[in-house]
Amino acid sequence: MAANILSKVKNLMQSYFTLSGYLVTQAEAEASIREGVSFRGPNILILILAILIASLGLNTNSTAVIIGAMLISPLMGPIIGLGLGVGIMDFDLLKRSLRNLIMAAGFSVIASTIYFAISPVSEGHSELLARTSPTIYDVLIGFVGGGAGILAIGSRSKGNVIPGVAIATALMPPLCTAGYGLATLQFSYFFGAFYLFLINSIFIALATFIGVKMMRFKPAAVVNVERARKVRRVVYIVAVLTLLPSIYLTWSMLRQSHFQINAQRFVAEECRFPNTHVLSTSTSWHKGQGTISITLIGKVLPQDSLQLALSSQLKYYNLGNATINIMQGETPTLNASQGPSSVRDMYDITISALAAKQATVDSLRAVLSYVQASDSVSATVMPELKVVFPSVRSIAMSKAIFASADSSRLDTVNLALINCRPDLSESAKKELAQYLNARLKLKDVKLVNISASTLKR
Repeated sequence: MAANILSKVKNLMQSYFTLSGYLVTQAEAEASIREGVSFRGPNILILILAILIASLGLNTNSTAVIIGAMLISPLMGPIIGLGLGVGIMDFDLLKRSLRNLIMAAGFSVIASTIYFAISPVSEGHSELLARTSPTIYDVLIGFVGGGAGILAIGSRSKGNVIPGVAIATALMPPLCTAGYGLATLQFSYFFGAFYLFLINSIFIALATFIGVKMMRFKPAAVVNVERARKVRRVVYIVAVLTLLPSIYLTWSMLRQSHFQINAQRFVAEECRFPNTHVLSTSTSWHKGQGTISITLIGKVLPQDSLQLALSSQLKYYNLGNATINIMQGETPTLNASQGPSSVRDMYDITISALAAKQATVDSLRAVLSYVQASDSVSATVMPELKVVFPSVRSIAMSKAIFASADSSRLDTVNLALINCRPDLSESAKKELAQYLNARLKLKDVKLVNISASTLKR
């Protein structure tokens, strides 16, 4: 019973997925592909016009214009010709396809470079920047798109597959972006975009090669078996070498994506305060190191405690290596006459208030540092004074500001309050003052002798 059901399911699947009776002859499919390989006369002019249209679309950030250029472009022809040449071991077709593809790519890059060199708009938009970071997904798109393309060419009912493949694999925009990189001397754009074009081309050709084998196309009449084996080996090596960088780029992209998702969840769950709110959050990722920048508005929270508390929670969100930057300031009071304020205005005011408060904090820290240093001076030099000036029993350092009754001038004086038994001579006092000047790196220390009875009060 079970075997009967499995047999019926197998027959049903075969009836849906069989290619028998739905394919054109090999001669018809080859003729269609060979016709598209040629790049002379109208084809090369159409290609250049399509490149200019795509460049305009990238320049104006228009998706519709870019799609139109991809529909016009005849670039798919020589790429599919490469796959067919390897599949049926027709080396003349292989060389002609490769030569025409190189010429087509060269003319495309030259045309786009000239356009972007004279274009008044030189800013890179999202549609253009998206063509500079290829990943493993671009490999899969090229491979699946190429498979759909060769099946459509070999099928009797072609439908609208070829235009769809041209749009999905996006061969034109990377060449335009490569030209943009050359025109603006941004070579990272050029290499990234050209690598994306290579990925698309190689894996469309690889899918075509596999499709030709699946459709059982017969090899060319005269075949050098050893040469065919070498060509196939080169194809596989090139495919693998092209694949490897995209795997690394995909891994980096996934790490960055996971970091951004975890950072958003971290801010949403941990940055909840009664009278303070998150105004904005931004993340950055550079060489495997993530940074989370958080701007708070409302009641100012203790900076050190807040930094420590948030940093201790990073490990629970898989953000252990991330760095947190926190900016905060009080919400300024607005008069009714000022009218409603935009978020951007509030942000600018908050940043100004934050900068002023940070300046105050820095100033207070400097004063505190000086006071702490003054408090510790006495304990630092007293053990030395016991040896150098045995009669000195105690010492205290202070900085005093004297105001004159005759003028508005203020004088700062470094005082050393000392208690001696017996009293120091005038020469000894002079030596002690010189010692303190050199030891504490102060200028003109004044000695004031304090009696023991005064200290006891």
